[in-house]
This record gives sequence, structure tokens and C-alpha cells, in this order.
Amino acid sequence: MSKSGNKLTSVSALMGVAVADSAGKTLGHVREFAVSPVEDANHVQGLVLRMEGAGRRERWIVPIADLEVGATGGLRVRGEGTPRAMPEHDSYLLLERDLLDQQIIDVHGHKVVRVNDVEMVWEMGHADDRTSENSHPYAAPQGTLSLRIAEVEVGTRGAVRRLLKGLPLGTVERAANRFKPSVIPWEFVDLIDRDPARRVRLKIEQDRLAQMHPSDLADILEELAPAERQALFTSLDEEIAAEALEEVEPKMQKALTESLDSERMAGIVEEMDPAAAADFLAELPEERSEAILEEMDPEERQEVEELLEFSSDSAAGRMTTDYIALHENALVADAITALQGFEGDMETLTHIFLVDEEERLHGEVALVRLVLAKPEAALSELTDGHIVCCDLDANGKKVAELFDKYNLRSLPVVDDDKKLAGVVYVEQVIAQLRMRQ
Repeated sequence: MSKSGNKLTSVSALMGVAVADSAGKTLGHVREFAVSPVEDANHVQGLVLRMEGAGRRERWIVPIADLEVGATGGLRVRGEGTPRAMPEHDSYLLLERDLLDQQIIDVHGHKVVRVNDVEMVWEMGHADDRTSENSHPYAAPQGTLSLRIAEVEVGTRGAVRRLLKGLPLGTVERAANRFKPSVIPWEFVDLIDRDPARRVRLKIEQDRLAQMHPSDLADILEELAPAERQALFTSLDEEIAAEALEEVEPKMQKALTESLDSERMAGIVEEMDPAAAADFLAELPEERSEAILEEMDPEERQEVEELLEFSSDSAAGRMTTDYIALHENALVADAITALQGFEGDMETLTHIFLVDEEERLHGEVALVRLVLAKPEAALSELTDGHIVCCDLDANGKKVAELFDKYNLRSLPVVDDDKKLAGVVYVEQVIAQLRMRQ
């Protein structure tokens, strides 16, 4: 116990504990922990009791502030406090019913975990009140109480506590404490509306999701149960949703997006790499694909429609039109300006391509060479000295062979007139190979 008198407890430890009236007669036993997210999502508002005696209602609630430590160490209703009947259609979040065994996202571990227990802290309203170190294990600090939710236990420790529920608390805690705690702070768990099945859906703030790699977010979406998966994807902004959508399998793409209207989907598709967007739309029914294209900005739509004309196994079907091409006489300063204004995915860029007035490919410059070059230097002086490219109709096997043979990170694709039409990046080749496994 801390010097302030605060005392740790948990849902598993308090479940079934007797609550007495002011005269010491048992009123009932703890059945649930009621939280009102609208009023205060960080504290338990009251304990739900299973009342003693025939004919008494089963769902009664006693406010935490009306509780005190009984003479024998159990919980007792103080003074004039009394349980009140809970409404049939309550708005409470009930920790045991709505949170335990549910899946939530560990944003730090980049994984989906299951809630095994909820850690809480009894806190005193009066700093002068103290509870003995040797007090009953269920006892709360004396004074006006509050019960703060501290963290959720997602590891073996919480599972052991629940497995051994009913045994003496000291025995349970000794067994559970053999295992290392695995917890997620309650402030990282953001509650939203419950679905008809009364299961808690959880969302993570957008800034935390934005910090995750799209592949990690895709893995999390695949691990979640369908209801939680849909809830999470729907909550994402268009840019993050687009990045995650590019990383999941076509079957999962359909499942995630089938409930979204065409306007919302158009916004997501516009944020996707054009090649990935074309692949996604190609897997949809024609009517659905056309409806999404109709909602897209004309320029974005034209790029995607052009890619849709090519076979998905060809270089043209895999290439993206998100690249930077400058005139062969351009300077390093021009490249820096182009990079600053680039609206595509910066992480995929590896080269700047040099073209002539007819847009014919004349060279490429690795971005790393720009770092030490002077702004006034000509880009043509920084080229690799040779160009590896392929035709629009080169098949997937040929593209993979070129990447392997020349250890490429990007492969320009040219048309019959040697004009630069697009670029295939190594990430796209790896993704295609992975899908074939």
C-alpha cells in the first residue's frame, strides 16, 4: 500500500465480495462494476450487487462514495447510504460483462490482446485517513472512497487470478504474482458506443494509429474479430485507411470496405497508390468499381482508369504513376523543390528520373546522391551510368528477374516510344510474390 493510503485491487479480486449495511448485515455480493463513460470514464461509479433474500431484485447498485471499510474488513454501506435499483436499460459500462475477454489493441506491442482482468485503485477522499498494512485484502481505505480504473491486464497474471477465483485471496495473489504483469494503461483504452451484443468496441486515437507502420496496422485488422475489425477500420481517416488497405489481402479488402458508401471509398482510393488502387478496384464487381470511380476527382480517376486497362500480371499493371521525373538538364535544386512538393508516398521513392522534351527516359538519380551534392550541380552528372527498364507488357516473371539480377529498388516502365510511363517499386514485387505463396 502506498503512503497516501491508496490500495490496489482488481475486478477478479472484488467479484463476489460481501457488502454489508451500516448495521453489519450482509446486503449482497459484488456482481459488477458500473462505469458511466459520459460522466467519468476513469472511475467506477458504483458496485452492482446480487442482493440477499427472496423476492429482492438482482440488479442493485451502491455508489462507491457510499462505501466504507467494515469492522471485519469487508465493504459496508456508510451512514444513510443505500443501494438503488438499476434501470432495465442502463447506460453503464459494466467491466466484467463488457470488457473482460474482449479484444483490444496494444499500440505499443502492435498486436491484438485479450483482456483478462482490470486493475483498479481504491483512493481516499481524505488524506488524514489511513488503512493498516495488515488490513483485510478486500478492504478499501477509510474516508470517502473512489475506485479508479488503472490498467487492463492482458497477460497470464490476470488469467491465473480468474482461474483461481474463489480461493483465499492471498493464495491467488501468490500464484498470480509468479507471472510478469502485462498491462495496458487505462488512458490508452478509449471507449466508444457498444454494439447490440453489448460488446465494447475500442478505438485508439488517430495520432497513435498514424505512428504505426501500415503493415502492423494490417496485421491488427486481420487479428480482430469481424465486429471490432469493422469498427476500427471505419474510425480511420482516409490516409491511414488507404495505407492499411494496401497491406491486406484482396478478400480482406472486400470485407473491410463493403459497408462503406461510394463517396467514402472514393476518398480512400484517392489516397492509395494508383497501382494499388487499380488492383483493388479490379477485384470489385464492375458496378461497385464504377460507382467509386464516379466519385473520384477527375485527375485521380484518369490515372487509375488507365492502369485498369492493363493486365495485373504485366509491368504496366504493377507500375505506379507516383514518381518524380525532371528534364535531363535539371539541377539538384530542382530535384529538392520537386521532392518538397511531391504528394505521393515519400517512403517508396528511391530515384528521380530524367527525361527529354518528349518524355523519353534518359537516366535516373538515386536520392541518396542528392544528400552530398551542391544545389547548382546538374542531375545528369549524378546518374548511375546505365538504365535498366522494361516494356509495358513485360510479365511478372520478367519483372522479378530484373529486380533480382540487377539488385534494383525501382524499375522504370517505358512504352514503345521509350517514353516513361510508370515505375515498379520493389515493395510491389515483394507483395506480389507474397500473395502467390
